[in-house]
Amino acid sequence: MAQTKKILAICGSTRKTSSNLYLIKAIEKLYGHQLTFTRYEGLLQLPQFNPDDDTETPPIPVAVMRKQVRDADGILLCTPEYAMGVPGSLKNLLDWAVSSSDFSNKPVAAITASLSGQKAHLSLLSTLRVIEARVEDDMQLLIPFIKTKVNDRQEITDEATLKEVKKTMDALVAALSSSKIVEG
Repeated sequence: MAQTKKILAICGSTRKTSSNLYLIKAIEKLYGHQLTFTRYEGLLQLPQFNPDDDTETPPIPVAVMRKQVRDADGILLCTPEYAMGVPGSLKNLLDWAVSSSDFSNKPVAAITASLSGQKAHLSLLSTLRVIEARVEDDMQLLIPFIKTKVNDRQEITDEATLKEVKKTMDALVAALSSSKIVEG
């Protein structure tokens, strides 16, 4: 029997009632039978990025985050847009990843779900490219007006959005199947 692929789900919002967290939970319900999800819970514990601390022994929360990224076969990243950009806490996590190769060639489904989200989505994709994450065109999705498309019961209520989410996740699953795991 084939082992299920491990997905690290990262929510770019720190709100407990975040639409992006609801979206992650909805995706977990849809794909939990074929993927093993772990939610990254350490966003608030990451120290502010400081190159002086980015050493062989980084701060413990950074080391934990990097290990979780390394151990995952793929990443599901769902984020809102704050002030026309990626939330600072998520950008901080990605900044800690710049000097490591943990995201390098790692399949990432990048979903920006917000009121608009266009500027944050472009920024997110640019950062993911810098850290060499594998984000193919069909593995990225922009969902405007998210509050009207997912509810607090973690259900995607808009049919068109549900179809697009499934298309994005199916592309991630396909990328995971074609990924070669390199032991290092």
